[in-house]
Amino acid sequence: QVQLVESGGGLVQAGASLRLACAASGATFSTYAMGWFRQAPGKEREFVGAVSWTGGHTNYGDSVKGRFTISRDNAKKTVYLQMNSLNPEDTAVYYCAADRYGQGSGSRDEYYYWGQGTQVTVSS
Repeated sequence: QVQLVESGGGLVQAGASLRLACAASGATFSTYAMGWFRQAPGKEREFVGAVSWTGGHTNYGDSVKGRFTISRDNAKKTVYLQMNSLNPEDTAVYYCAADRYGQGSGSRDEYYYWGQGTQVTVSS
């Protein structure tokens, strides 16, 4: 069982940066691929980025490539999402998710455990 708690969201202006964190409980964090997804009002949940359980592979959604970076710290049982050059289209609730022995899939169906989300709002 894995419990996930996101933090780091907030209100920022366009062009700013934010770093989200997702802290996991449970002793087997290092065996999980970790993903970030986001959902804006009235829209489907969208893939943002993921890192494989080994940490050797990362994957990003097209809309954030080159601006967002995902990383993991197994000692702290935490995955991070560094978000740069934010724009209003990035406004959403951001969720982290865990996939046992995953390779960093962009498919929501691959992830079994989900956090409650953290709100990111980017003003123009």
